[in-house]
Amino acid sequence: MDTLEIRELRYFMAVAEELHFGRAAERLGMAQPPLSRAIQQLERRLGVSLLKRNRRGVSLTGAGEMLLHEGRAALDATTAAARRTRRAGGADSQGAPRNRLVLAVKAGASHELLHKLLDAYAAEPGAAEIEVLPSGLCEQEGMLRDGRADVALMHAPFNSLAGFDSEELMTEGQIAILPAAHPLAARRTLSLADVGDIPDLPLARWSRNGTYPPGPGPEIHDQTQLAQLIALGRTVAVFPDSARAWLWAEHTAVPLADAPPVVTHIAWPAHSRSLALAGLIRTATRL
Repeated sequence: MDTLEIRELRYFMAVAEELHFGRAAERLGMAQPPLSRAIQQLERRLGVSLLKRNRRGVSLTGAGEMLLHEGRAALDATTAAARRTRRAGGADSQGAPRNRLVLAVKAGASHELLHKLLDAYAAEPGAAEIEVLPSGLCEQEGMLRDGRADVALMHAPFNSLAGFDSEELMTEGQIAILPAAHPLAARRTLSLADVGDIPDLPLARWSRNGTYPPGPGPEIHDQTQLAQLIALGRTVAVFPDSARAWLWAEHTAVPLADAPPVVTHIAWPAHSRSLALAGLIRTATRL
């Protein structure tokens, strides 16, 4: 059996992520016995064991680990297809708005580039409506994969471009954003080691795939919160140089001499056939 049903994948993913049939059944809004039977039937059809069951609980086999990884990608693809189809279909209805593209951008990055791109594309004949969708650190990848976005501005080395087509738009250095009154704010340059070891000013922590890295710094949920905490002398952050556009008077930006350059790309799903998206990419590469 070489095909899987979406329902089967959703059942398995719930069990694989919860590692508990009871919690998975509750998450799916169903009773536990039919969920257990569905997983057993899936294992028989595939001819492999996906789960190890014992008194201590449930764990994944090697085959289960593989299906967890591949299943996420498959469910993202089906969700993306539904979302993008609805956006494309909206333009077909009488009186509906013109074709729409969703552009994911990291909050606080590349303001000038984004303004140039939106203005240049809006001047193109037949340009689609662009919805700008701000995201947290490294969230653009997931938004492209599950269809919340059609295209994204992504920043290497922080974002992975694997599985996407992309065009390089700009390269810039990195800066440390500190409280203006802090002694290090008077320095002409800093190193990554300098900003990573300030006893009274821990590095801000952004969520990556829903998880915050360990450390004493505050957990950051949005750019406004970060800006306020820096101004209050509670944290320091590292950003591309273009982040100077949103600094407050209470902030100081100091170049990081040894930080790798940040390369901004415009990225999109490799299989996309959208004419509106192709027009946006052409505009971006002419900037």
